Amino acid sequence: MSDIDTGGYDGGHEVDYGHYEAGQEHGALDQLHQAQGSEADYNSQFGVYEQDHHAAESTNFSTGHHVQFDQPGGVHYESTDFTNYSHNAEVDDHVFAAEGSENSHQANFSELNALQQRFDSAFAEGTKFHGGTGGASGLGIASN
Repeated sequence: MSDIDTGGYDGGHEVDYGHYEAGQEHGALDQLHQAQGSEADYNSQFGVYEQDHHAAESTNFSTGHHVQFDQPGGVHYESTDFTNYSHNAEVDDHVFAAEGSENSHQANFSELNALQQRFDSAFAEGTKFHGGTGGASGLGIASN
């Protein structure tokens, strides 16, 4: 900015030039805002339980009595008692257990901030001047 003040120049014709000012300004302003986000989750739990039981049994039991007798001439006598016992057994046990889990997590986020604007401004200003003999009665200059 500049200021020029002629401060009442008097050149013999009674002319007053007054005050003159001119200048310019420059400026800039930038603004931008952007936000982005993303998120994903996954969670899984599982459990397996298995149980088997098997049993088998077999029992055999038998008894007997045997008698034999012979007589003419030579006497013969025979007696037999018997017992037969058999036992079979089976037992099977099976247990299976499993537990587990799966987890997944993803996250993304971005943010952008910016600000931009430019402007230019210029101006000129003059005050009126007074002249004693003829001439213009005033001058005003302004520009933007």
